[in-house]
Amino acid sequence: MSERIEVDVAIAGGGTAALAAAVALKRAGLSVAVIEKRVCGAGASGVNFGGVRRQGRELVELPLANRSRLLWEGLNEFLGEDVEFDVSGHIKLARSDADMAELERYAEAARAYGLDLTLLGANAVHAELPWLGEKVVGASLSPTDGQANPRVVGPAFARLARRVGVIVREHTTVVSATTTGHGFEIEASGGLTVTSRYLINASGAGSNLLAEAFGEPVPLTPLTPNMLVTEPLPYFVSRSIGVCGGDVYVRQIRRGNVIFGGGKGWFDADHTFARPVSEQSIDGMIRTLQLVPGLAEARVIRTWSGVDGQMPDHIPVIGSSSTTPGLFHAFGFSGHGFQLGPVIGIILSELVLDGRTESPIEPFSITRFVGDAGEAPRFAGVTGESAEPPAHVEH
Repeated sequence: MSERIEVDVAIAGGGTAALAAAVALKRAGLSVAVIEKRVCGAGASGVNFGGVRRQGRELVELPLANRSRLLWEGLNEFLGEDVEFDVSGHIKLARSDADMAELERYAEAARAYGLDLTLLGANAVHAELPWLGEKVVGASLSPTDGQANPRVVGPAFARLARRVGVIVREHTTVVSATTTGHGFEIEASGGLTVTSRYLINASGAGSNLLAEAFGEPVPLTPLTPNMLVTEPLPYFVSRSIGVCGGDVYVRQIRRGNVIFGGGKGWFDADHTFARPVSEQSIDGMIRTLQLVPGLAEARVIRTWSGVDGQMPDHIPVIGSSSTTPGLFHAFGFSGHGFQLGPVIGIILSELVLDGRTESPIEPFSITRFVGDAGEAPRFAGVTGESAEPPAHVEH
């Protein structure tokens, strides 16, 4: 059975940024259709670490992260649901004098972007977090950063999108997308055809294929972080924890479970699917125990991995297409797009509605990769999905 939908804006992808854009555009009076190959919020938006942090980002991202932080403050009210956003603060640990020097350099540079960090020496950080291991020699604290539950944020945005009248098609794969005299025509699985004036490419790890279809190949590669969660424990990890080098991250949620990560999962290029790797999980546990010895007796109840798109410079592609009027990109968040999701949606809506945004997005232009696409990983289907039934994926 075939179905034809005509809308103002078609959005490929059902992550937080895509759905936030859909809500903003619909409320501005445009008709919107979201096409998601699996279920909304189940990709990288839904199974990441859950850090809502500004600290440690590339400096060019900080204006966007600052703007997004204001949105997180009112997100429960905006969505009509509790997304478990807690201002726990984010503390980044140094395990050597060189690490501490790096934290000091970053704090000085970030101050110019409105991010004030508190530097802690060895005595101060161990007084703040007495359960830390001896390897920690100092830290940097961002007290207004926090954490949220990625498993509920994306679905909450999807429910809001449906309530305001966005057309949402899940388990639907974009097969092809072409320009017409009046915009775009998207062919999708299940006999669905969507015509639109504008097209937003926010399809995660498969976004490079949609970009390439419009003459903008990019060197996007898969990122597959390895994640673990323990049984509920008495509450003691009062901060969201990161480290210089990024190989350990730890936080504890309201129910007492401790979430941590390290290493990379196994990647199936045919289905954009990832699963945890036992050896990587063990390595991640060892590194975590060096920092948090109190987890030594905790039982790990689940491990998982998933797929995000990673750019060579570790910052995303955000903005207008350089080849095709009416096409906009938002992808390649390189493992740190969760905090940015709400504001990316607003930025995309501003680009569609006004042709410009108040946020400085020039560093994220797709044109920085012209002639540098390299060998991209092989994906099946424009948005990274095969013609087979959707495989289970948790990132």
